[in-house]
Amino acid sequence: MSLRTILSNKIIERLELSRILAAKKLTGNKIVFTNGCFDLLHPGHIRYLADARDLGDYLVVGLNSDESLKRLKGENRPILNEKVRAEMLAALHVVDAVVLFSEDTPQELISYLKPDILVKGGDYTPATVVGAEVVTQNGGRVAIIPFEPGFSTTDLIAKIKNG
Repeated sequence: MSLRTILSNKIIERLELSRILAAKKLTGNKIVFTNGCFDLLHPGHIRYLADARDLGDYLVVGLNSDESLKRLKGENRPILNEKVRAEMLAALHVVDAVVLFSEDTPQELISYLKPDILVKGGDYTPATVVGAEVVTQNGGRVAIIPFEPGFSTTDLIAKIKNG
């Protein structure tokens, strides 16, 4: 099987992903969900995703679409388009599935998928995580993973611009 086939099999539409997750849950798998832009994937992202995967059995990454990222980060973003960002995430062995979302927040996607564990980075508290109430009302939990110091997409972009 080619790398492109493997990657495309991990980039999944919402409906198909919900079917996969239902089957995983029936066999007792814990579904972990996180989301983000992942524009300029860096070691901080990779370590964060590995830590998230360690919390359960199947890691789903909700990825902001290009339009969503542009609304959140400004006209000069994304640096890399959604197809490339999705492929890079899918190439990581700790990521089981990547699903795009075009809304400004993953609330709708989280409500649809109902993961067991919702993960965000250290700049959040459980009370500020979008979708936390959906997850906890369905018996799940919210986990906060501390930031890896020294890694920031914004800082990387500034460093590239400033030479």
